Amino acid sequence: MKTFSAKPKDMEASRAWLIIDAAGQPMGRVAADAARLLRGKHKPQFTPHVDCGDHVIIINAAQIRLTGNSKPLEPIYHHTGYPGGIKSIARQREIEKSPVNALLRVVKGMLPHNTLGANTLKKLRVYPTADHTHHAQNPEVWNGIK
Repeated sequence: MKTFSAKPKDMEASRAWLIIDAAGQPMGRVAADAARLLRGKHKPQFTPHVDCGDHVIIINAAQIRLTGNSKPLEPIYHHTGYPGGIKSIARQREIEKSPVNALLRVVKGMLPHNTLGANTLKKLRVYPTADHTHHAQNPEVWNGIK
């Protein structure tokens, strides 16, 4: 029996548009679902080296929540590139300041750290409220595992 390997041209036609509502959901669960859908791991024709995933729209990112007592105070570090330029911000403060960037950062960490992951991340759209501009694509609401 031959092993199936998807071709990039075959995957272009089968891309769906899915909406994840993040209101009241834990940040890690929303990010894990989004990463799984972006990779295409929910499809039977998943191939690790091909971008098999769907387009994902996350709405209500400002209403996302953190679980656990220490999570809101957990520091997030980044470096400016200059000597001594390490900066930190509390996770809850990052969500209050920019929920879109906070969620993008978490999903990016769950994708492959190469050009495949960078191209996959381009199919993710995050909005702080329930309003989005992708009504013409007829997106379906994602409720969980099919």
